[in-house]
Amino acid sequence: MSIVAGVDFGTLSVRVSIFDSARGRLGSGVAEYPLDRKKEDPDHATQSHADHMSALAVAMRRAIDAAGVAGDSIEAIALDTTGSSVIPVDAHLEPIDDYYLWCDHRAWKEAAEITAAAHGSNLEAIDWCGGIYSSEWGFAKLLHWLRHNPAKLPRFASALEHCDMVAAVLCGIHDPSAAPRSVCAMGHKWMWNASLGGLPPEEFLSALDPRLAGVRSKLAGRYATSDQIAGHLAPAWAEKLGLRAGIPIPVGAFDAHWDAIGAGVRVGDVVNVVGTSTCIMAISEKPGLIPGVCGVVPGSIHPGMTGIEAGLSATGDIFDAIARRAGATVADLSRGLETYRAGETGLLRLTWDNGDRTVLVNPELSGVTLGWRLTHTAQDELFAAIEGTAFHTRVILERMEEHGVPVRRIINGGGIPQKNAVLNQVYANVMGKPILVPDGDVTSLGSAIFAFLAAGAFRTIEEAQDALCPGHATIQPDPAAAATYAELFPLYRKLYFALGQRKSAALTIGDVLPELRAVAARARGGKSAGSAAD
Repeated sequence: MSIVAGVDFGTLSVRVSIFDSARGRLGSGVAEYPLDRKKEDPDHATQSHADHMSALAVAMRRAIDAAGVAGDSIEAIALDTTGSSVIPVDAHLEPIDDYYLWCDHRAWKEAAEITAAAHGSNLEAIDWCGGIYSSEWGFAKLLHWLRHNPAKLPRFASALEHCDMVAAVLCGIHDPSAAPRSVCAMGHKWMWNASLGGLPPEEFLSALDPRLAGVRSKLAGRYATSDQIAGHLAPAWAEKLGLRAGIPIPVGAFDAHWDAIGAGVRVGDVVNVVGTSTCIMAISEKPGLIPGVCGVVPGSIHPGMTGIEAGLSATGDIFDAIARRAGATVADLSRGLETYRAGETGLLRLTWDNGDRTVLVNPELSGVTLGWRLTHTAQDELFAAIEGTAFHTRVILERMEEHGVPVRRIINGGGIPQKNAVLNQVYANVMGKPILVPDGDVTSLGSAIFAFLAAGAFRTIEEAQDALCPGHATIQPDPAAAATYAELFPLYRKLYFALGQRKSAALTIGDVLPELRAVAARARGGKSAGSAAD
């Protein structure tokens, strides 16, 4: 038997879970940290490295207490984080600013410049991240920081993803050039591609903006997949965490990627990690380009496979915003949603409240709700938003299937599916396929699996999954609801591409609102096309 710690840094908190290789999860601890947003700038989202590390120490000790084990019995620790969450550092690996969190979109202009320059110079790397560079990703955020912090430039030595920064700090690494660099993070967010020589060429970066001259060399480090060791826990941090110094720490990765491992992903599966946003993960035996899909990176999710990532820029955040505007909570508004029938609200919700990550990769978009009546409620909008996130997910899965990625099983992972049965049923109805939901909480299980590999407790990821991953509950689509969504989805798809692209062709959309009313009337049992409350 082996005991390890799996760490998951989410958007608002860090969770540490202690796992036993035979008995599974022994206990967990959680600690929160603040998110700095600005009402005057909705694109701004930052966090403090010091807050992250303080919370890690608190959560680790809480987890050890909950598990009832001695800290020195833990044999390895593995850490995943949100991404792309970028921090500039000095020559001693000390932060010189806060993290640009994954949901910080201030760099949308820089992202557009990178996209245009990449296509103008025929940079092949842009094709491997869907053809459009995102404001959520590393080079865009770094360029934005370089442009807006002239006084701090003399101290700038490098920039790191959160997962690499926390691993380096815990290992006592103080030289940026010696820091571990996650293939997962750098491949999906920084256009790193081993077959293309690593990062984009110096000539491309310096031509894009003189401030990027020399940055390529500053992003040096030990690029590796997560089956490799980043280093070993330094004595100072061992004391803070209550662990034994010298235990191995594997190279980190993004939370959604390891959540997919914890959910039991295999070839032919798609895992929707549904939380504040949605990350859609799949693995393939060989790489292939998929237009509009965020990244296709060998070794990113499973070190021996090609990882495919797509997603929605906001999911739970949209539900929270709807509830907040109504002066309620999501839990309050969710009571009674199980009585709603497919399409009965007459609303069609394009869930672009935080832009579009896939397949349009357009941060300039905003949420759209069609079909409002005088008597619609916040609860109606919440149900329509759930339907909208399902429709958007279907757009993405169809794009993946069109380009050779099999979608034989759909697994809804992440925190929301564990507590929202309505969402799972709506997703099954919209997809017209069964939805699998893990029977237990898999948050930080992926981290634990890589910690077990580092400790030598399992030989392969699959062996660890077979031993530790829970089974799945299966939610079958309701035939009547699936038929209704089969009517609505073409309307959603038409509007998605028409409203979501600046240069979309002219399109007849006069049928949309009458069709929404007709579908709603049928859903309510043939009553006149009045309000959702009729």
